[in-house]
Amino acid sequence: MRVRAIVNPRAGLKAARAFQAVEAGHGAWDPIEMKLTEGPGHARTLAREAAERGDGVVIAVGGDGTANEVAWGLLGTDTAMALVPAGSGNGLARTLGIPLDFKRALVALQAGERRRMDVGFVNDLLFLNVAGAGLDADVAHAFHQQAKQGGRRGVLSYTRLCFQMLLSYRPNEWKAETDAGGFEGPALIVVVANGRQYGGGARVAPQARLDDGIMDLVVLEKAPLLEILWGARRAFIGDLEKLRPYRRQAARRVVIEAGTPACFHRDGEPEAAVSRLVVRIEPRALAVVVPREWAQAPDGPFALAEP
Repeated sequence: MRVRAIVNPRAGLKAARAFQAVEAGHGAWDPIEMKLTEGPGHARTLAREAAERGDGVVIAVGGDGTANEVAWGLLGTDTAMALVPAGSGNGLARTLGIPLDFKRALVALQAGERRRMDVGFVNDLLFLNVAGAGLDADVAHAFHQQAKQGGRRGVLSYTRLCFQMLLSYRPNEWKAETDAGGFEGPALIVVVANGRQYGGGARVAPQARLDDGIMDLVVLEKAPLLEILWGARRAFIGDLEKLRPYRRQAARRVVIEAGTPACFHRDGEPEAAVSRLVVRIEPRALAVVVPREWAQAPDGPFALAEP
């Protein structure tokens, strides 16, 4: 089976170490053709090229941004994406049950199983895990600006920035309409979840399935600051649904309108401010490699049997 690995050389020391782990740990995937990206969009081109020539697997070495580009190049093909996580938050890798250690990830993936997962589109831009607007999008924007100016990346830096912004945050007015209902009013976040969690382990939709053709509209309504701060811990233990301002609704299509134009994010990648988001799901559009025990877990993100 032919395998190509795609690496962003500008992703920093973590990506360089992941590259070395993939290069040294072929195992069942031997040989692996290594390709370095040259700029934005190149990973998508390299992935599409690999799919068109019939490669069995494309390894995305990087974070959620790299995975997003590689996945876009593989949509609708039989070539599967295997993610070796080397990002700051690694939300998709956590949802897929992939170890965050590079060598362990490679071993688990080489012995893994193929599954097909749903993908989402927000204003015709692809996302795999979570997309939305509000506080999380504003933090993502500030986090990326901070990184561009030489600031530290990582989960701790992101969490600190989130709490700093929350202290003075003014929620926007939102209107969200779905094929099954909706929401209207002030809210801290209005997100659509295909997967279960953000990067860093915060689970926004703990029961989400990646192959059910359904997204979860999740709203965290405006609430007293102390209630939000105290309840935030629930996101990391998997019972955010017990928080009073939390709202969740299953949907196949969502239209979100902002009272004031607001930036949004796709898998943590910030996008420019808009007044309207149209979100849709493409069922089972992407093949992925998943560690076997997670692919077969009753409480995992996939159906137990692959049709």
